[in-house]
Amino acid sequence: MPEPAPSEDSVLGRCMQLLDAFRPDDDALTLAELHRRTGMPKPTAYRLLNQLVGWRLLAREANGYRLGLRLFELGQLVPRQQGIPDIVSPVLARLHAGTGLTVHLAVLDRTEVVYLHKLQAPDGPPMSSRVGGRMPAHCTAVGKAVLAHAPTEYTHAVLDKGLRRQSPRTIVAPAVFLGQLETARRHGYARDDEESKIGVSCVAAPVFDAGHHVVGAVSVTARTHDTHRASSVRAVRLAAAEASQRLSSNQFTTHGLDRAFA
Repeated sequence: MPEPAPSEDSVLGRCMQLLDAFRPDDDALTLAELHRRTGMPKPTAYRLLNQLVGWRLLAREANGYRLGLRLFELGQLVPRQQGIPDIVSPVLARLHAGTGLTVHLAVLDRTEVVYLHKLQAPDGPPMSSRVGGRMPAHCTAVGKAVLAHAPTEYTHAVLDKGLRRQSPRTIVAPAVFLGQLETARRHGYARDDEESKIGVSCVAAPVFDAGHHVVGAVSVTARTHDTHRASSVRAVRLAAAEASQRLSSNQFTTHGLDRAFA
Protein backbone atom coordinates (compact mmCIF):
# COMPACT_ATOMS: atom_id res chain seq x y z
CA MET A 1 0.00 0.00 0.00
CA PRO A 2 1.30 3.50 -0.77
CA GLU A 3 1.95 5.56 2.31
CA PRO A 4 -0.59 8.35 2.94
CA ALA A 5 0.53 11.78 1.80
CA PRO A 6 1.92 13.84 4.69
CA SER A 7 0.18 17.02 5.76
CA GLU A 8 1.77 20.19 4.42
CA ASP A 9 0.08 22.19 7.17
CA SER A 10 2.15 20.62 9.96
CA VAL A 11 5.39 22.23 11.14
CA LEU A 12 7.37 19.39 9.56
CA GLY A 13 5.38 19.74 6.35
CA ARG A 14 6.14 23.45 6.13
CA CYS A 15 9.82 22.84 6.80
CA MET A 16 9.83 20.31 3.96
CA GLN A 17 8.20 22.86 1.66
CA LEU A 18 11.08 25.23 2.36
CA LEU A 19 13.71 22.56 1.76
CA ASP A 20 11.96 21.33 -1.40
CA ALA A 21 11.96 24.87 -2.78
CA PHE A 22 15.68 24.55 -3.56
CA ARG A 23 16.51 23.47 -7.11
CA PRO A 24 19.70 21.92 -8.51
CA ASP A 25 21.01 25.20 -9.94
CA ASP A 26 20.27 27.29 -6.84
CA ASP A 27 23.02 28.65 -4.64
CA ALA A 28 21.32 30.79 -2.01
CA LEU A 29 17.66 31.82 -1.86
CA THR A 30 16.32 34.95 -0.22
CA LEU A 31 13.34 35.04 2.10
CA ALA A 32 11.37 36.77 -0.65
CA GLU A 33 12.17 34.01 -3.16
CA LEU A 34 11.27 31.26 -0.69
CA HIS A 35 8.00 33.06 0.01
CA ARG A 36 7.30 33.22 -3.74
CA ARG A 37 8.09 29.57 -4.36
CA THR A 38 6.18 28.16 -1.38
CA GLY A 39 3.40 30.69 -0.90
CA MET A 40 4.19 30.62 2.79
CA PRO A 41 3.66 33.85 4.78
CA LYS A 42 7.00 35.60 5.29
CA PRO A 43 6.79 35.68 9.12
CA THR A 44 6.14 31.92 9.22
CA ALA A 45 8.89 31.21 6.72
CA TYR A 46 11.35 33.40 8.60
CA ARG A 47 10.63 31.63 11.89
CA LEU A 48 11.03 28.17 10.37
CA LEU A 49 14.16 29.17 8.44
CA ASN A 50 15.81 30.22 11.69
CA GLN A 51 15.00 26.83 13.20
CA LEU A 52 16.38 25.01 10.16
CA VAL A 53 19.55 27.08 10.42
CA GLY A 54 19.79 26.10 14.08
CA TRP A 55 19.64 22.44 13.11
CA ARG A 56 22.27 23.05 10.37
CA LEU A 57 19.81 21.88 7.71
CA LEU A 58 20.18 25.34 6.20
CA ALA A 59 23.00 27.85 6.37
CA ARG A 60 22.52 31.63 6.43
CA GLU A 61 24.54 33.59 3.88
CA ALA A 62 24.80 37.30 3.15
CA ASN A 63 22.59 36.81 0.09
CA GLY A 64 20.06 34.41 1.64
CA TYR A 65 19.88 30.76 2.68
CA ARG A 66 21.53 27.67 1.23
CA LEU A 67 21.22 23.98 2.03
CA GLY A 68 23.31 23.00 5.03
CA LEU A 69 25.99 20.39 5.51
CA ARG A 70 23.79 18.48 7.90
CA LEU A 71 21.64 17.39 4.96
CA PHE A 72 24.75 16.04 3.22
CA GLU A 73 25.79 14.21 6.38
CA LEU A 74 22.37 12.60 6.75
CA GLY A 75 22.32 11.65 3.08
CA GLN A 76 25.52 9.68 3.51
CA LEU A 77 23.74 7.47 6.04
CA VAL A 78 21.17 6.24 3.53
CA PRO A 79 21.92 2.53 3.02
CA ARG A 80 23.22 1.82 -0.48
CA GLN A 81 24.93 -1.57 -0.09
CA GLN A 82 23.43 -4.10 -2.49
CA GLY A 83 20.70 -1.66 -3.51
CA ILE A 84 19.16 -1.67 -6.94
CA PRO A 85 21.67 0.78 -8.54
CA ASP A 86 24.64 -1.24 -7.29
CA ILE A 87 23.33 -4.48 -8.75
CA VAL A 88 22.09 -3.24 -12.13
CA SER A 89 24.60 -0.48 -12.94
CA PRO A 90 26.55 -2.70 -15.41
CA VAL A 91 23.31 -3.26 -17.32
CA LEU A 92 22.63 0.47 -17.47
CA ALA A 93 26.16 1.15 -18.71
CA ARG A 94 25.74 -1.38 -21.54
CA LEU A 95 22.36 0.10 -22.49
CA HIS A 96 23.89 3.57 -22.58
CA ALA A 97 26.85 2.44 -24.69
CA GLY A 98 24.69 0.38 -27.04
CA THR A 99 22.06 3.01 -27.77
CA GLY A 100 23.96 6.27 -27.28
CA LEU A 101 20.86 7.60 -25.52
CA THR A 102 20.30 8.95 -22.00
CA VAL A 103 19.53 6.10 -19.59
CA HIS A 104 17.52 6.33 -16.36
CA LEU A 105 16.76 3.97 -13.50
CA ALA A 106 13.81 5.06 -11.39
CA VAL A 107 11.53 3.78 -8.63
CA LEU A 108 8.03 4.77 -7.56
CA ASP A 109 7.50 6.75 -4.35
CA ARG A 110 3.79 7.36 -3.75
CA THR A 111 2.65 9.27 -6.85
CA GLU A 112 6.09 10.29 -8.09
CA VAL A 113 9.14 8.61 -9.54
CA VAL A 114 12.58 9.11 -8.02
CA TYR A 115 15.62 8.77 -10.26
CA LEU A 116 18.31 6.54 -8.76
CA HIS A 117 20.73 6.51 -11.69
CA LYS A 118 21.27 8.57 -14.84
CA LEU A 119 23.71 8.30 -17.72
CA GLN A 120 23.46 11.38 -19.93
CA ALA A 121 23.98 11.17 -23.69
CA PRO A 122 26.60 13.78 -24.74
CA ASP A 123 24.46 15.02 -27.62
CA GLY A 124 21.10 14.33 -26.00
CA PRO A 125 18.42 16.97 -25.44
CA PRO A 126 18.58 18.96 -22.19
CA MET A 127 16.31 17.59 -19.47
CA SER A 128 15.63 18.37 -15.83
CA SER A 129 15.98 14.82 -14.50
CA ARG A 130 18.77 14.20 -11.99
CA VAL A 131 19.77 11.52 -9.50
CA GLY A 132 17.57 12.03 -6.46
CA GLY A 133 15.15 14.17 -8.45
CA ARG A 134 11.43 13.55 -8.76
CA MET A 135 8.79 13.72 -11.46
CA PRO A 136 5.05 12.98 -11.44
CA ALA A 137 4.59 9.31 -12.28
CA HIS A 138 1.68 9.80 -14.67
CA CYS A 139 3.65 11.74 -17.30
CA THR A 140 6.82 9.61 -17.34
CA ALA A 141 7.49 6.33 -19.11
CA VAL A 142 9.25 4.95 -16.02
CA GLY A 143 6.23 5.81 -13.87
CA LYS A 144 3.78 4.17 -16.24
CA ALA A 145 6.00 1.10 -16.64
CA VAL A 146 5.94 0.57 -12.87
CA LEU A 147 2.25 1.43 -12.38
CA ALA A 148 1.27 -1.04 -15.09
CA HIS A 149 2.52 -3.87 -12.86
CA ALA A 150 1.93 -2.39 -9.41
CA PRO A 151 -1.03 -3.08 -7.11
CA THR A 152 -4.08 -1.05 -8.13
CA GLU A 153 -3.84 1.08 -4.98
CA TYR A 154 -0.86 2.90 -6.49
CA THR A 155 -2.77 3.79 -9.64
CA HIS A 156 -5.73 4.94 -7.53
CA ALA A 157 -3.40 7.21 -5.53
CA VAL A 158 -2.12 8.79 -8.75
CA LEU A 159 -5.64 9.35 -10.04
CA ASP A 160 -6.82 10.72 -6.69
CA LYS A 161 -4.03 13.31 -6.74
CA GLY A 162 -5.02 14.34 -10.25
CA LEU A 163 -3.29 14.09 -13.63
CA ARG A 164 -1.75 17.53 -13.74
CA ARG A 165 -0.49 18.85 -17.03
CA GLN A 166 3.32 18.91 -17.24
CA SER A 167 3.45 19.76 -20.96
CA PRO A 168 0.82 20.45 -23.63
CA ARG A 169 0.85 16.72 -24.44
CA THR A 170 0.42 15.35 -20.92
CA ILE A 171 -2.41 12.83 -20.72
CA VAL A 172 -4.92 14.23 -18.22
CA ALA A 173 -7.98 12.06 -19.00
CA PRO A 174 -8.13 9.14 -16.51
CA ALA A 175 -9.62 6.72 -19.07
CA VAL A 176 -6.83 7.41 -21.56
CA PHE A 177 -4.20 7.10 -18.84
CA LEU A 178 -5.60 3.73 -17.71
CA GLY A 179 -5.55 2.64 -21.35
CA GLN A 180 -1.86 3.50 -21.51
CA LEU A 181 -1.20 1.29 -18.48
CA GLU A 182 -3.10 -1.60 -20.05
CA THR A 183 -1.07 -1.21 -23.25
CA ALA A 184 2.14 -1.16 -21.21
CA ARG A 185 1.10 -4.40 -19.46
CA ARG A 186 0.41 -6.12 -22.79
CA HIS A 187 3.51 -4.95 -24.64
CA GLY A 188 6.03 -5.00 -21.79
CA TYR A 189 7.04 -1.36 -22.07
CA ALA A 190 5.61 2.14 -21.63
CA ARG A 191 6.01 5.41 -23.51
CA ASP A 192 6.16 9.09 -22.68
CA ASP A 193 5.61 10.89 -25.96
CA GLU A 194 6.54 14.47 -25.05
CA GLU A 195 4.24 14.26 -22.01
CA SER A 196 6.91 15.69 -19.71
CA LYS A 197 8.63 18.03 -22.15
CA ILE A 198 8.02 18.92 -25.79
CA GLY A 199 10.64 17.45 -28.08
CA VAL A 200 11.75 14.80 -25.57
CA SER A 201 10.30 11.29 -25.38
CA CYS A 202 11.05 8.18 -23.39
CA VAL A 203 10.49 4.44 -23.51
CA ALA A 204 10.75 2.34 -20.33
CA ALA A 205 10.40 -1.27 -19.22
CA PRO A 206 9.72 -2.61 -15.71
CA VAL A 207 12.28 -4.23 -13.44
CA PHE A 208 11.25 -7.04 -11.07
CA ASP A 209 12.90 -8.47 -7.96
CA ALA A 210 13.47 -12.13 -7.05
CA GLY A 211 9.84 -12.43 -5.92
CA HIS A 212 8.61 -10.95 -9.20
CA HIS A 213 7.50 -7.74 -7.49
CA VAL A 214 7.92 -4.67 -9.68
CA VAL A 215 10.55 -2.42 -8.07
CA GLY A 216 11.37 0.15 -10.72
CA ALA A 217 11.95 0.76 -14.40
CA VAL A 218 14.78 1.30 -16.88
CA SER A 219 14.40 3.82 -19.68
CA VAL A 220 16.07 5.56 -22.58
CA THR A 221 15.28 9.21 -23.19
CA ALA A 222 16.01 11.16 -26.36
CA ARG A 223 14.51 13.28 -29.07
CA THR A 224 11.19 11.78 -30.05
CA HIS A 225 12.21 10.06 -33.30
CA ASP A 226 15.04 8.18 -31.56
CA THR A 227 12.78 6.56 -28.96
CA HIS A 228 10.37 5.30 -31.64
CA ARG A 229 13.02 3.14 -33.26
CA ALA A 230 12.34 -0.57 -32.82
CA SER A 231 15.97 -1.01 -31.79
CA SER A 232 15.50 1.41 -28.86
CA VAL A 233 12.43 -0.44 -27.60
CA ARG A 234 14.14 -3.81 -27.94
CA ALA A 235 17.26 -2.56 -26.13
CA VAL A 236 15.23 -1.23 -23.18
CA ARG A 237 13.21 -4.42 -22.83
CA LEU A 238 16.33 -6.58 -22.93
CA ALA A 239 18.09 -4.34 -20.39
CA ALA A 240 15.10 -4.47 -18.02
CA ALA A 241 14.96 -8.25 -18.32
CA GLU A 242 18.69 -8.51 -17.59
CA ALA A 243 18.34 -6.13 -14.63
CA SER A 244 15.51 -8.30 -13.26
CA GLN A 245 17.68 -11.39 -13.70
CA ARG A 246 20.54 -9.77 -11.81
CA LEU A 247 18.23 -8.84 -8.93
CA SER A 248 16.92 -12.41 -8.87
CA SER A 249 20.44 -13.87 -8.92
CA ASN A 250 21.34 -11.63 -5.98
CA GLN A 251 18.16 -12.74 -4.19
CA PHE A 252 17.09 -9.12 -4.00
CA THR A 253 13.50 -9.09 -2.72
CA THR A 254 11.62 -6.00 -1.61
CA HIS A 255 8.20 -7.54 -0.86
CA GLY A 256 6.66 -4.42 -2.32
CA LEU A 257 7.38 -1.00 -3.76
CA ASP A 258 7.74 0.65 -0.35
CA ARG A 259 11.14 -1.05 0.12
CA ALA A 260 12.54 -0.36 -3.33
CA PHE A 261 15.12 2.04 -1.88
CA ALA A 262 16.74 -0.64 0.28
